[in-house]
Amino acid sequence: MPFVATVLTMFPEAFPGPLGVSLIGTAWREQNLWALETVDIRAFSKDKRGFLDDTPAGGGPGQVMRADVIASALGSIEVGERPLLYMSARGRALSQARVKTWAQTAGLVVLCGRFEGVDQRVLDARGFEEVSVGDAVLAGGEAAALVVIEACVRLLPGVLGEAASLSEESFEDGLLEHPQFTRPRAFESREIPEVLLSGHHGEVAKWRRGQRESVTRERRPDLWAAHLANQQPKGE
Repeated sequence: MPFVATVLTMFPEAFPGPLGVSLIGTAWREQNLWALETVDIRAFSKDKRGFLDDTPAGGGPGQVMRADVIASALGSIEVGERPLLYMSARGRALSQARVKTWAQTAGLVVLCGRFEGVDQRVLDARGFEEVSVGDAVLAGGEAAALVVIEACVRLLPGVLGEAASLSEESFEDGLLEHPQFTRPRAFESREIPEVLLSGHHGEVAKWRRGQRESVTRERRPDLWAAHLANQQPKGE
């Protein structure tokens, strides 16, 4: 049984988007290594005009997606043991560690909110986990859902072909990835670092490690601090 990603959304036409191209698209359409389904939340509105939202309790601007409509949409699918995710700017930050955990499950059910969000009661009642892909607010959860699904699918066996290509990626060991170079040797007076042309694999590995550490220290001091903490001997 392949990894199945089911998306609950007001805009099913937003999918597959980038999930339908390159190796990830091939793994879906041709190799059946994973599957994508969409559920149109609007189809579950009981309002004759098709409305699925209402004004916020307590007042305020905008609209809120109704709990009963979301519950009906969710009830139309077989969830099984798949995690339920709600894409939300206030959610826990997405991390590679969490992605790796989800990629080992039977798939995901991802809820995409709109307007001012979703009635909290259905999130709590159904056990949705709120997930954020960054410290920015989007118009809806569809773009964030694409990010989460792609991050998971690319880790599935056979999707990218060579598992070794994942070993030095950003976050795999708590560090960001080193810079990459290819031909031509010179570009606008900028040369490929000599060590990468030396043929000395040990020196190349040492240079790349140093680059990963310096880039992480400069750009993500939070990751660098966590990395240093993990280097401390146990019990100290």
